[in-house]
Amino acid sequence: MLKVYASPVSTCSRKVLCALHEKGADYHFVHVDMKKGEHKAPEHLARQPFGLVPSIDHDGFALYESRAIIRYLDAALPGASLTPSDPKARAMMEQWMSVESSYFSPHALKAILNIFYTPKGKEPDPAVTAAGLAGLVTALDTLEKALAGKEYLAGSFSLADICYAPYLQYLADLGIASGVTDRPNVAAWWGRLSARPSWKKAIAQAV
Repeated sequence: MLKVYASPVSTCSRKVLCALHEKGADYHFVHVDMKKGEHKAPEHLARQPFGLVPSIDHDGFALYESRAIIRYLDAALPGASLTPSDPKARAMMEQWMSVESSYFSPHALKAILNIFYTPKGKEPDPAVTAAGLAGLVTALDTLEKALAGKEYLAGSFSLADICYAPYLQYLADLGIASGVTDRPNVAAWWGRLSARPSWKKAIAQAV
């Protein structure tokens, strides 16, 4: 039995859900309600000592950190591989996953969370949003160049593409995705990612 402890609105949880749907895997979803503080409860901290989501339990094997989880799920579960077999393509996948974690998601989250956690009736701090979006410029420019003539970052759809999808989704949902839509290669790539059935299923769990 594969148990997934997650929040359907969490960016990192959505990576795991997308990977599971790509693999066609059966799993039991355990909702960790972050609005109620369940991610800080002792029983969850026993699974994830940093008080975040997601974490998994696969027949007694416990794991947290979304990038580690999706690598594990891809290797452990049947279904189409999300990791290229060619060493060079696999290295490109790893490179783009590193770019996402170091140069893309920290800036995207700065803008996203500034809006997401602003109380109702108040306006998000525009300077914080602007700073986050400004920090994305180099990563987006690099992605635009790399995606020229390519459908996906490592050639075929891979774990690397999954890693970017949650942040691109929130940029779009919050109306701050001009940096994506202004770059034709990035915009087309996001169009392909957002149209995948696995991604549609992942975000539908938050509805």
